[in-house]
Amino acid sequence: MTRPTGGLAGLLAGRTPSGVYRWHSHLDADALAHTLETAGWRLAHLDRTLDSREEALAALGEVLDFPDHYGRNLDALWDCLRDLPGPTVLLWDGWGALAHAAEPDVRRLLGVLEDRAAEGGFAVLLRGDGPDLGIAGLD
Repeated sequence: MTRPTGGLAGLLAGRTPSGVYRWHSHLDADALAHTLETAGWRLAHLDRTLDSREEALAALGEVLDFPDHYGRNLDALWDCLRDLPGPTVLLWDGWGALAHAAEPDVRRLLGVLEDRAAEGGFAVLLRGDGPDLGIAGLD
């Protein structure tokens, strides 16, 4: 796992690799969206309590504006993530409730998100309390 340097600014400038990170900022989503847009990125904000992997897959499709044919499974998630229209940050507030309830499912979801982030132009910020899954912080 690569250790981030330079926080959000480092990520947007390419000094920190794209990835899945814990993020402890209290910056509101509108301010984050503005910051991202200034740097040429867009924000997808997932901010709801989810009870299952199926709900998470559906919610990810909604906030990332996937096409209607999105199949709401891990393969379809991967395919649609590869077709994002430009650099994107997914801010996932409240991810921890699902991670506590269904850690294996969340690990699989995060694995797909991490694989896509490794290709660049995509990052995930997990904000809020959650289990220690060995995810580096971006602060």
